[in-house]
Amino acid sequence: MKKIKRYENTKVLVLGLALSGVNAAKLLHSLGALVTVNDYKNFDENPEAQELLESGIRVVTGGHPVELLDEDFEWVVKNPGIMYTNPIIVRAIEKGIPVITEVELAYEVSESILVGITGTNGKTTTTTMIADILNKGREKGHAYVAGNIGTPASLVAQTASASDEIIMELSSFQLMGITELRPHIAIITNIYSAHLDYHGSRDEYVHAKIRITENQSASDFLIINWDQPELRELAKMSKAQIIPFSRYEHLENGVYLENDVIYYQNEPIMNKTSILVPGEHNVENAMAAIAATKLLGQKNGRIRECLEQFKGVKHRTQFVKEFQERRFYNDSKATNSLATENALRGFNVPIILLAGGLDRGNDFDELIPELKKVKALVVFGEAAAKLAKTGEKAGIQHIKFVQNVESAVPVAFDLSERGEVILLSPACASWDQYRSFEVRGDAFIDAIEQLVDEIKEEEE
Repeated sequence: MKKIKRYENTKVLVLGLALSGVNAAKLLHSLGALVTVNDYKNFDENPEAQELLESGIRVVTGGHPVELLDEDFEWVVKNPGIMYTNPIIVRAIEKGIPVITEVELAYEVSESILVGITGTNGKTTTTTMIADILNKGREKGHAYVAGNIGTPASLVAQTASASDEIIMELSSFQLMGITELRPHIAIITNIYSAHLDYHGSRDEYVHAKIRITENQSASDFLIINWDQPELRELAKMSKAQIIPFSRYEHLENGVYLENDVIYYQNEPIMNKTSILVPGEHNVENAMAAIAATKLLGQKNGRIRECLEQFKGVKHRTQFVKEFQERRFYNDSKATNSLATENALRGFNVPIILLAGGLDRGNDFDELIPELKKVKALVVFGEAAAKLAKTGEKAGIQHIKFVQNVESAVPVAFDLSERGEVILLSPACASWDQYRSFEVRGDAFIDAIEQLVDEIKEEEE
């Protein structure tokens, strides 16, 4: 870790805790900053704040008092989930105080090569693929995953060395709070409309995403999805070398698909049918991963072997189990229609689809073309009636209403036959019934195990 002096004896406000806030506060404290942590939760219910106080860090809990900014802070480090409309953030910006996110701190102290990945969909899968490929057969160094994927970047940056890489998933929320962060290799998997409640407009969301390349130079690389005309235009803003990938166009300077073979700069790497995780979107994720790992010197055989064995990331079209010739897949991360479309495209057998969750006011008619391959639809949550209506428009004959994911599993199994797929791909956020999409996915997995145990007991 670089021992930087920027924050020594400076007053820094860390706004919001959770993992990123806790680790940002600890890192700043170790760098000699005069840290104040402010979190909305009350102190008695806030073990993170209690831990930081015991470490000698000042904590203010139970709200976000704007009066804190009367203390002449020189920096604010904001939890990505806190919106820029928060009064304390608004006041900080008015006072000209830089507002950054924890990933910026991580970059400042890191000694490692940084690979940054953003996009609307596919970030986590691509991040994990890259790390797996780079670690395949490795004798020196390690590729660490960090950022929006779950492990705070500021924690990883303190231990990763110059012989390592940090493969950092970067959300639009995180990218809004950077000043100097500069990936040697940046990836934009795709861009669609998302998080408009946070950003206010699609233009602001896209602007946040493209910030991943704003500090890059001609010695860096930007890997982009060439099949999106918008990204082609946005790439013109970058000073980095552009490495495109496409499923439809021959790209001698990038990654392309021809007769089901994936090529990197005219060099055959692997057949797309050998990629273990299903779906054309995962072909695109693999192409981005191939580009990044080739730029970092990984061998073709190790890239191919890794992608042939990659089973997916938990909750992202994750293969769970095969039982009585039915295959169960957990795609709880599909919190919007586009992600569910991508999941459905990955299968060419009849599907029993489990869908539903938080009603955000949208309809689901964009799903109709892909729903035509769905044999039965099991719906739950606030959006159940809307999804059922869309299913009827698509001509699905079997539509069942259930209370939640747990009760959906046995109903879906009864509707299925051998050779079919039972897929949880909700097309909705989880917050009407579950704390997170991870909790929802775990409930699905547990319900499958319970179903299998019950059927086996009955058969004995």
